[in-house]
Amino acid sequence: MTMAALDISLIISTYNQPAALAQVLAGVALQTHSPSEVLVADDGSGEADARSIKNWRHRLPPLEHVWHEDHGFRKAVILNEAITRASGDYVVLLDGDCVPHPRFVEDHAVLAEPGCWVQGRRSFINMTHVPDYATGGVGFISWWLRGRSSGLFKGIRWPVPWVRRDRSQRGIIGCNMGIWRSDLVSVNGFDEAFEGWGLEDSDLGNRLYHLGRDRKLVYGRAVIHHLNHRQISRDQLSKNQGRLRNVKEHKTVACALGLRGHVKGDE
Repeated sequence: MTMAALDISLIISTYNQPAALAQVLAGVALQTHSPSEVLVADDGSGEADARSIKNWRHRLPPLEHVWHEDHGFRKAVILNEAITRASGDYVVLLDGDCVPHPRFVEDHAVLAEPGCWVQGRRSFINMTHVPDYATGGVGFISWWLRGRSSGLFKGIRWPVPWVRRDRSQRGIIGCNMGIWRSDLVSVNGFDEAFEGWGLEDSDLGNRLYHLGRDRKLVYGRAVIHHLNHRQISRDQLSKNQGRLRNVKEHKTVACALGLRGHVKGDE
């Protein structure tokens, strides 16, 4: 399948970060290769995020706001709902505080390969300078030289990318993933037993490994810039660590509580 023929659903997760989300959507508007659709998976944000989405709706590909009520950190649930509504062959996952390089979607389209899922990296805009950040403005290297950003080699698009196929635990991050929709269906999407911050992405990556899918870990392509913010509460992390250990031990492929619960007639 050629890049032009690949239908990409871009899913952006967010929660009460309207300014960051606006920067991310501005980055989507600058893409050299537009996704077929954009779905914002909103874990219960207020009206400010809804306004940000409304302001960008006419400047983006078909844009859908997928929202549920705020009952605590339920990122896995809202991501599954967005995946269920997605129509593309290929799903690219992006966090609502990670601004994509203009060739982000193009890179994911080129990197997509049957039998693999793609893991991109992220660089960082230092929290004290986030208010000064402007999507499409001064380049990342200039920010790095002035001490305003970090992760230089993850923050620039290289002339030639570095790609490694592996099944490693290190570096699984849900803010920059490319996965075939059929593979997401096979593993039943995100495990909704993971509540609170942490490891729902590692769980998904491991179950994709158990399905027989290698990871393509890439540097120098699919670049994103994370807008740093205060740390989110991690009070459920120990429980999620236990769930992840169990998945690894039993080589679980499909979780019990996932995508199928969002398919009409299965609720």
